[in-house]
Amino acid sequence: MATDLQIAARKVASVNPATGEVLRELECAGEGEVEAAVARARAAQAAWAELGLRRRIAVLREFQGKLYAKKSEVATAITREVGKPVVEALVTEVLVVLDAARFLIDNAWGLLRDEPVPHGNLVTKLKSGWLVREPHGVIGIISPWNYPFSIPATETLAALVAGNAVVLKPSELTPLVALELASLLHAAGVPEDVFQLVVGEGPAGAALLRSPIDKLVFTGSVATGKRIAAAAAERLLPVVLELGGKDPMLVLDDADVDVASSAAVWGAFVNAGQACLSVERCYVHRSLYESFAKACAEKTKQLRVGNGMDSHTDVGPMIQERQVRIVESHVEDAKARGARVLAGGTRLPQLGINFYAPTVLADVTQEMRIMREETFGPVLPVMACADDDEAVRLANDSEYGLAASVWTRDRMRGERLARRIHAGTVMVNDVISCFGISEAPHGGVKASGVGRTHGRFGLDEMVRVKYLDMDRMPGMKKVWWHGYGESFRRQMEGFLDMQFARGWGTRLRGALRAAGVVRRKQL
Repeated sequence: MATDLQIAARKVASVNPATGEVLRELECAGEGEVEAAVARARAAQAAWAELGLRRRIAVLREFQGKLYAKKSEVATAITREVGKPVVEALVTEVLVVLDAARFLIDNAWGLLRDEPVPHGNLVTKLKSGWLVREPHGVIGIISPWNYPFSIPATETLAALVAGNAVVLKPSELTPLVALELASLLHAAGVPEDVFQLVVGEGPAGAALLRSPIDKLVFTGSVATGKRIAAAAAERLLPVVLELGGKDPMLVLDDADVDVASSAAVWGAFVNAGQACLSVERCYVHRSLYESFAKACAEKTKQLRVGNGMDSHTDVGPMIQERQVRIVESHVEDAKARGARVLAGGTRLPQLGINFYAPTVLADVTQEMRIMREETFGPVLPVMACADDDEAVRLANDSEYGLAASVWTRDRMRGERLARRIHAGTVMVNDVISCFGISEAPHGGVKASGVGRTHGRFGLDEMVRVKYLDMDRMPGMKKVWWHGYGESFRRQMEGFLDMQFARGWGTRLRGALRAAGVVRRKQL
């Protein structure tokens, strides 16, 4: 096992995946540095919480303004480090964060303020109660490389406005975008110890998990998520885990082929297919299958692949060659099992080692790796199905359950099928954009994870709920206290009859039996 000194001596290199240019090297944080960051965060968190919700909201408003002013610079920084087209960085990252800030600015006060709790039980009518939402303390966030700005930023903003401090461990592949986020937050008024970065590879994330944080939010692979869940269980550390997906697209027999095929192409190839919400499986009614697959192939062939800094580029590079090899292996497995390549299916070495042609596969089967394992690359596999029931069965035949989409001209039909699909989100006649709806929760079921980010439910993940109870008659002994006896048993039976009996006569007799409880002698 590497010592703390060895870990600290290591460096990570931020590399432009389109050109191979090393953008910057950064030293990895060792375990001692991670623990020190968490200790500083804990020391600073109390003052941040005491600042008050309204002032924290004001800081978010300042952050939103500064991000808007630097929107093009931030988008360009994302493109340099991830490769996606600048316009995608603007729409799927910067816009998402600006709107997440808008949601919290508009709604945090109403969602986080004390909430009265009504008491329906007659026994408790002389009490008043409230739900109080308190910050956990220090939130650890481990974020991925594919959306290196929008994912950690939306989670961080929710944590901060709730009064927590945050220690963020970004992907070792995209640390510079995280530094941009830190710069914006600190400039907006978030104290440096309240939001901190720890840069590094797996050991830095493991050190953050072992440190005395109060909650962990992780986005990444199922395998890593399971290890985190096991380690967190040892100390009952609460976690939110977003672990990817294998999102199905169901194209029904009444769908608009032109619209649905355009959606499939965008849903499969946005960010070069490197999105947990990517369309990774497409089930099409057999009456539309050939025309749909042909339309997808024709549109895919028109996509312009290249450096994301070129404004004409539709699809950029993948993040690194290791990811390209996974995509390549899935496609080759499908071909060996009988799939047809309608478009793409090869690397594009003339562009660079990280480029893979957007690929459309037909005649795939449910047993192929391309339909079962998360590909996380620019591949659209299309499979025919007989009817709605088969489409739903195939969609649910997966260990994943993050999101799905249904395509139909009949809104009610689409809703009925959507309710049958096992997923955290199901969209009817749209794909992926659910991530940009700040009011909507993001998260999945089954192997896609536990917990939610975004919206009201994402904000709930950032607080502990405390119930406060105030007795309105503090000088009166409670009737249910000690001093039991046969008469008290009869009185309580009568009290239950008074509240819950079906007949009014029984209720009235119960009330008369219960009335004597007010004269009961107690200890």
